[in-house]
Amino acid sequence: MRTLPRWSLLVAVTVAVTYPLTLVGVPSAALFAALAVGIALALSSLAPTRVPRPAGIAAQGVLGVYIGTMVDQNAVHALGPHWPIVIAVAVATLLLSVVCGALLSLHRDVTPLTGSLALVAGGASGLVAIARELGGDDRVVSVVQYLRVALVTASMPVVVTLVYHADKSHPGAVMTQSDSAPWYLSIGMLIALVLVGATVGKLIRLPGAGLLGPLALTVLLEVTGLDFGLSVPMVLVQLAYALIGWQAGLAFTRDAMRAVGRLLPTAIGLIVVLSVATAGLGVVLAHFAGLTPLEGYLATSPGGVYAVLATAVETGSNVTFIIAAQVVRILLMLFAAPLLARSMVWLNSRLTRQSRAMTPASREPISVAD
Repeated sequence: MRTLPRWSLLVAVTVAVTYPLTLVGVPSAALFAALAVGIALALSSLAPTRVPRPAGIAAQGVLGVYIGTMVDQNAVHALGPHWPIVIAVAVATLLLSVVCGALLSLHRDVTPLTGSLALVAGGASGLVAIARELGGDDRVVSVVQYLRVALVTASMPVVVTLVYHADKSHPGAVMTQSDSAPWYLSIGMLIALVLVGATVGKLIRLPGAGLLGPLALTVLLEVTGLDFGLSVPMVLVQLAYALIGWQAGLAFTRDAMRAVGRLLPTAIGLIVVLSVATAGLGVVLAHFAGLTPLEGYLATSPGGVYAVLATAVETGSNVTFIIAAQVVRILLMLFAAPLLARSMVWLNSRLTRQSRAMTPASREPISVAD
């Protein structure tokens, strides 16, 4: 009860900030708003101390199921015979991300694992959700990940117009959604997927089991056609975004803010390098898959999925193929990034001393098993 006024203030201000961000089309507006509001109130000593652990784990599960519903049979079939080159490009994007993350970790305020997670080009909200559990600093990961999404999204109209000279006079058709299941069936499936996915993920020692376990089960149901029209109510998605944003934002201190500020110039430079490199991969994909240069660029864009979809529709591009390639990228990043990040930490420990962590030693990682 003593913290009720602080929680009321946090919720009220977050809702007030989320609404206008949603109107202007900011991706994952609730997460971005919750992160910013959490930081502001934490630095003002007006925020709760932390998000309860069960709430954070539940948010991971809801987000995992929501991301999994992006997959459908039509998207998988859209890749056709070109799936090997799509996967190869996604793997190359992952490797580029990890290399950029390693360069970011040369900064004295960033550990190798945190650097790797911070610059992985895909699944920003998912990686923020599991960063602390994996042993990384979710404050750095959240700021750099959403800086990546913001820069890629903001630059896309400029690049499409000036570089690819896109013609928006012949818009394409928007992808249609299949009928959704009744809300009570979706809620029941959601609860079952979160509980079973997190439990099985823990048993098989899956990194980030709270997110990746439900995600894996949902993808399996979607691909096999056994999803029964599963859809996650948007109010639950927004709540999950808010909890994940608060989880990172409430942990900020003035020292942490100064450290993040010091690494931003380096992070921006690496994001630009990553964007240019993935645009080069788009040229390769366009050549082998018979796409236009613009479609190759949109299919390999390292972020801003909603902006990619809108641009693809406006320019009459191959929407189904582009979204299928983007889904492959996001899923690969979410599943492979934790494993590669940990591998980098192991390799770094063999070669050199790990840099100083920003996360205080007394701050315990989230335990999915709890």
